[in-house]
Amino acid sequence: MIKIKGLRKRFGLLTVLDDIDLEIPAGRATGIVGPNGSGKTTAIKTMLGLVKPNAGDIIIDGESIKNRWDYRRKIGYMPQIARYPENMTVRELFNFIKEVRNAEKTNQEELIRYFGIESELDKRMRTLSGGNRQKVGAVLAMMFDPEILIFDEPTAGLDPHASVQFKKRVHREKEAGKTILLTTHIMSEIEELADYLIFIVEGNIRYHGPMQELIEKQKEQRLEGAVAKMMEEEAA
Repeated sequence: MIKIKGLRKRFGLLTVLDDIDLEIPAGRATGIVGPNGSGKTTAIKTMLGLVKPNAGDIIIDGESIKNRWDYRRKIGYMPQIARYPENMTVRELFNFIKEVRNAEKTNQEELIRYFGIESELDKRMRTLSGGNRQKVGAVLAMMFDPEILIFDEPTAGLDPHASVQFKKRVHREKEAGKTILLTTHIMSEIEELADYLIFIVEGNIRYHGPMQELIEKQKEQRLEGAVAKMMEEEAA
């Protein structure tokens, strides 16, 4: 389980995360939604140790992540826009990451076949299409079989077939008991993949709980309508 306690982050005078408290259930998929600039990405980067909070703590499996790095081995992260060494080939990138992680055992080959990037392995990263870069990111996120998977706008740039393949894989990882965090502006994907929902606005949690409960509370049929209604309430 991931527990967030009193998390606060400011950039200058701007408060991006405002004393957030929540628990993210283990072994389930949780969607994080909210308007642009609401604090979603900052919250994720704080969990990853890429952003240092001004106050508060994050507890993963009962242990604080403060001044630690080893907990990151439990996490696979697929960013919306990944930065890779552009002159490396895909194969060289995979080997480099394995060396950095000091990992001999991976499910790299199975994932390469699953996402259909065998023909891309000897191409340099700078030559890849946006969709194939996303597939590389998906392989990197999952190849060490982490307990926690974080996906930030994962289907951006994927064609319909690759998008379906990716979502099938997420279902498979969820069935294997992984803890999954997913951010996307495509509400149908959240509805399809997630069990729980976090709705964040201006660094504050406005809803955290089962997704279906929010839909019923807002008297809507679909998540898109429920989230749109909450955004209208916030703007009023």
